[in-house]
Amino acid sequence: MKNRRNFIKKAAAGLAVAGLLPLSKKTMAGEVKITETLVHHVFFWLKEPKNEAHKKQLLKGANELLKIKTIKMSHIGFPAGTENRDVVDHSYSVSYMVLFDSQADQDAYQVDPIHLKFVEENQHLWEKVVVYDSVN
Repeated sequence: MKNRRNFIKKAAAGLAVAGLLPLSKKTMAGEVKITETLVHHVFFWLKEPKNEAHKKQLLKGANELLKIKTIKMSHIGFPAGTENRDVVDHSYSVSYMVLFDSQADQDAYQVDPIHLKFVEENQHLWEKVVVYDSVN
């Protein structure tokens, strides 16, 4: 029963994150939690950030990565137009975030042929990559 509850919570959180399940203003942050998950958040700084063809190529590759079966949820984005404060870093070009059920799933992702091909075909586009992995 615990596994079923966890699945339902993750599914609801995933739908909410994807914008498929609208969260009402009455929904509290504590009611939708992503637990028992490894979050893999990658930030890319393109060598030529204004080169739309390079950005398009990186996005195409990132979307191909989403075919890897161990990925449970994803988000690909760009710097938001949020207020500039000393603690906010808008300097990156593309943000890529995926969620896994376990460290083993993330390890499998790292050696998946789709991931290896992505790195091989796109690494010339970026000057810097920073990865933040977290678990709860």
